Amino acid sequence: MKDMTKDILAGVAGRRRNGSSDALGPNSEIGRKLKQYYDELVSDDVPDRFAQLLSQLEQAEPAQKKD
Repeated sequence: MKDMTKDILAGVAGRRRNGSSDALGPNSEIGRKLKQYYDELVSDDVPDRFAQLLSQLEQAEPAQKKD
């Protein structure tokens, strides 16, 4: 059991020395791309038509609550 733990720790230390400290390994590139896509998506402006529809919905909700 001790030998297996040493092997695991040596593998982790070896990855860190090689500059590859990503726990996901090859999947880390996928994670970076997904984060980049999400960041771009969140920073996009809301189209005017969509903002108008949201405004109309907000105005209609109080009218429905009164009924």
